[in-house]
Amino acid sequence: MARPGGEGSAATPGFTGGLMEVIVARDNLKKALAQVKRNKGAPGVDGMTVAELTPYLKEHWPTIRAQLLDGTYRPQPVRRAEIPKPAGGTRALGIPTVLDRFIQQAVLQVLQVLQRQWDATFSPSSYGFRPGRSAHQAVTRAQQYIATGRRWVVDVDLEKFFDRVNHDLLMGLVAKRVADQRVGRLIGGYLTAGVLADGLVGPTDEGTPQGGPLSPLLSNLMLDVLNKEFGATRPPLCPLRR
Repeated sequence: MARPGGEGSAATPGFTGGLMEVIVARDNLKKALAQVKRNKGAPGVDGMTVAELTPYLKEHWPTIRAQLLDGTYRPQPVRRAEIPKPAGGTRALGIPTVLDRFIQQAVLQVLQVLQRQWDATFSPSSYGFRPGRSAHQAVTRAQQYIATGRRWVVDVDLEKFFDRVNHDLLMGLVAKRVADQRVGRLIGGYLTAGVLADGLVGPTDEGTPQGGPLSPLLSNLMLDVLNKEFGATRPPLCPLRR
């Protein structure tokens, strides 16, 4: 069993002991399970439905918890699904298993507590996927810029952003903010779990699946450098989406 704080890692600021112990705490898990049930959603590669998750956890959770605590848990591949985009074409979603959605949600809830600390380090002109911020606020900020005499509003849509995230760069950014190495390995496991498409499981050498609870938060870590670069070299932009 890994000691609190993970293998050779310091305790994460704001928590006593290791971050993984906070993730698998009973109250956090109850909240995660309730959220997964509210979200509903389709089964992943194993076919398990949301309704089947609770009885599955009653039987298997002690083993899964032990794997999470000792850093040996391995996520299952995601199931690829294509959904239509409003402007035409399709968007590829990666649907995790219900169990992995539950674990990701438990991780996300704890990281969101840390995000309140991280938020102060993010670009003030970034509005996408941030607590207490919205697209409406970004539009209001753009209107304020126009009122001060500026004449350009730039809407940047990064094509296939989620599909092209560099894993090494992203995990380097995660390691700077998440001290517990077990949590870092778990996040890395979700990035490289593979994808089931046309009956075959293929590798995922890049990208973070759209459809997983962690992807929006990870996208903010990845794009923070870009947001700050825009703000440092020209009038601030207001990122709304990826």
